[in-house]
Order: sequence, then structure tokens, then C-alpha cells
Amino acid sequence: MNRSTFLAGLAVSAALFLSGCTNNGADTTSGTTGGGSTTPAASSGADGEKMSIAFVTNNPSDYWTIARKGTEQAEKEMPGVDLQFVMPADGTAATQKSNVDDLLAKGVKAIAISPVDPKNQTAWLNTVAEKAVLITQDSDAPDSKRICYIGTDNTAAGKQAGELIKKALPGGGKIMLFVGKRDAENAKQREEGIRAALEGSNVSIVDVRTDDADHARAKTNAADALTKYPDLAAEVGLWSYNGPAILSAVKEANKSGKVKIICFDEEKATLAGIKSGEIYATVVQQPYQFGYQGVKMMVDLIKGDKSGVPANGQKIVETQGITKENVEEFEKNLNKQRGGS
Repeated sequence: MNRSTFLAGLAVSAALFLSGCTNNGADTTSGTTGGGSTTPAASSGADGEKMSIAFVTNNPSDYWTIARKGTEQAEKEMPGVDLQFVMPADGTAATQKSNVDDLLAKGVKAIAISPVDPKNQTAWLNTVAEKAVLITQDSDAPDSKRICYIGTDNTAAGKQAGELIKKALPGGGKIMLFVGKRDAENAKQREEGIRAALEGSNVSIVDVRTDDADHARAKTNAADALTKYPDLAAEVGLWSYNGPAILSAVKEANKSGKVKIICFDEEKATLAGIKSGEIYATVVQQPYQFGYQGVKMMVDLIKGDKSGVPANGQKIVETQGITKENVEEFEKNLNKQRGGS
């Protein structure tokens, strides 16, 4: 993922995630939690020592709670693994780098990371790859020395979103896209996919607004767009928190139902908006699989087993379009993954 001011939102996020998926104890900056002891262990698992690995997100969004469940399930199935689950508290590349450097200093043998800024982090990621097994998940860094990427084909996901946009606007219309960082690999690919799907249609993209993962700014961007373009037919959010931010802005502008909302991921507010009819659709990934398969692959690679790595270095997990027709069933399955009913 690699998502209100953002720091203000973190106060809420931290409270939500404190017990399970973000900051642990007094370390409120790194957001490091572990499936077991936080003491680094040897990679061999011999003599009772554990294999120390880490799963590093790109922000503390609710989206990652599902990925964490996947990592926990894989850890249960693989005795001898000591998992660290790390969420950069402010969603910045600097904090993510600090978190990873700390993990390496503690002796972590493998890292699955969602890079915040893949292009500008490539050189650093290459140094990480020299010290530990490195794979990417959710957001790729294809020019780095990572061994494999586990996650979405974001271009295909963008095309899927584009098809949903056309269904929401059969007569066409003006739309605007919103995202944290436009140059992030997943953002670029989703935008490319949307543009490809809309080519030749009567839907036109008037602008793309970025918010640097600041939730408050995301809402302000959505609200400002409604004012600047009163004939806007739809607002499209490319990152997980953009959907709820757009929804809030549209509701406050009394334009629910008039301005269609299409977004990504399964934030609780997003699913609630789909059920109420205020959000037309969302394209969801499978973060549970990012977590589950990520842990499995790290352990295999530490043991020298590369049989699970595809020839192209990409292990694609398919996306799904969620609308009012299938949201109830999707949410039921999602709650099972989260450990609920």
C-alpha cells in the first residue's frame, strides 16, 4: 500500500492499530510489532533459534490489517519463524528507511517491503538486498535487486477501474483522479490502466491531484475539485484512503449520488459507502495473500529454495471489482480473514 493533517489522522490510526498492527510499546515512530520475540534470530533455525524475517508496509492504513493476518497465519504454519510486522508511522520514505535499517541492524534475514517511493529508493533497496533476502509486495521496485514482487498487476487493476467508471457513467462526463504520490509505481500503473480503458470513450480526465498521503489534504483536494468543476461527473481515488476522503467531501457538498465515486481497496468506510449507494465501486486487492505468500516466500528463499519465484520475478495476485451487487458476500469473506464472523 506502500496511504488527516496526516499526522492528526495518525493519532486515530495509532489508537486503532496499537494493539495489533502499528506502533508497539514506546516506539511510536517505527511502528514495529512482532509475531514473537523482537530479538533478532539466526536464519538457520538450528538449536532452537528462530528465522528472523520482516514485513514492511508503506503506511499505517487499515488496509494493512488484512495483510498482517496473512503473515500471522503463515507464521503459525512455519515453526521457527520470528516475524516482525513494521508500519512506517508517517508513511514517508525516510521513516521507512529508518525502520528497515533498524531491522538490518538487529539481524533480520529477509524483508518483504512495499516501497514508499520505488524510483528514488532503488539504490538504497539494492544495499538492503546485499544484506538480506529482499522481495517487494503491494508496490514494486522493478529496477532494484529484489528477487520477486508479490502483488497486484496494477495496470490491469487500473483497466478494471476504468471499465467500472464507464459503467458508472454510460453517458460519459468529466472525472478527476486522486492519489498520494503520482510517481509511485502502483499509482502510475493504475493511472495508465484507467487511461487505457477510457480511451475512445466519452469520459475525460480533467486533472490528477496528489496529497502526499495526507488524509486531510486528500479530502480538501476532493472538495476543491467539486467547487472548481461543478459539472464533475465522478471522482476516482487510487489509494485506499482516497475513497473515504472523497466520500466525505461529496457528502458535505450535498452531491451524494450526483458525483459517482470509484476507488481502490476495502476500507470500512468504502464498503459502507458501497452498501449505502454513495460509492459506485471499488477495486480490491488481496492483501491477505500479500502477507501469507510473502512470509512463505521469504522462508523458502532463506533456505535457498527459489522454485516459487516465477521466471519474470512477479507473482501476481488478482483483483476484484466490488459493487452493491457483491459487497455483502465480499465483506463476509473479509471478516473471516480478519478473524471475525
